[in-house]
Amino acid sequence: MEPVSNIPFTDWRSARDILRKWREEKKRKSVDVLHLGSVLLTDHARKLGRDEIWSVYEQVLIAALDCGELEKAKEYRLILEKQFPNSRRVLKLKGMLLEASGSYKEAMELYDQALEENENNPEFLKRKIAIYKAKGQIGDAIRHLADYLQTFMSDYEAWMELADLYISLNQYNKAAFCLEELILSNPHHHLYHQRLAEISYSQKTSDSLELALQHYAQAIKLNPHNMRALYGHHLTCCALNKSKARDNNMRYMDWTGTLIIQHYQVLCTMADELYNCVYVIPIATSHC
Repeated sequence: MEPVSNIPFTDWRSARDILRKWREEKKRKSVDVLHLGSVLLTDHARKLGRDEIWSVYEQVLIAALDCGELEKAKEYRLILEKQFPNSRRVLKLKGMLLEASGSYKEAMELYDQALEENENNPEFLKRKIAIYKAKGQIGDAIRHLADYLQTFMSDYEAWMELADLYISLNQYNKAAFCLEELILSNPHHHLYHQRLAEISYSQKTSDSLELALQHYAQAIKLNPHNMRALYGHHLTCCALNKSKARDNNMRYMDWTGTLIIQHYQVLCTMADELYNCVYVIPIATSHC
């Protein structure tokens, strides 16, 4: 069944601007990209700039892969391959298409051939790791990703991926190490503190709960609107209170509970105002 987009195609300029904005913000939004981009490329391709049209083809091709529209992805890949016959970027898209069709062996051979020319190409190295993960070979994925990070230590997404792989094997200490590396490089990123707190909370030891409490508190300090950190902080206080009751824990529980309620009150107020704008005002004006 073809995925349905909630964003209607109004005119080609609006569609072009939306796709451009999502490319700049690195947002996938695959269903909407596939819908808007397909119409744009089919009916208005000549109106796009000579450079931008190829970026749109690439963007829509990746969206088609995400949505399982392999024939459409193959069509766009052939167009890009004809325009850029020696492009490593197009070669990677060809490999991704092989992956999506389940041809992991052919995709791996393609990436190996590309790496013979440049053994440290990060894009192809990560595609190989993605294949190991897709095949369920988590140990191989971890080993290759660890090797990758020896060369590309500043790849934050790779550290997060390695942490997730360790968590899938219940290796929480190793996952925590990955987040500690991220916090060392960027101590003001609230999501890193939140993620390390979640890993520590999952271990459920007295020391790990204390560590979780510290990092949840730091995440809240960096972003007071982080609801996940607020809930996590509250639950950690509850868990610590069961093992050893402290006055501080009770105060922390009351504090986070109050903040959570305040956030929901704000959200409910905003929802009521939105309801009045969308429904009440049109109903009132219809009687004028």
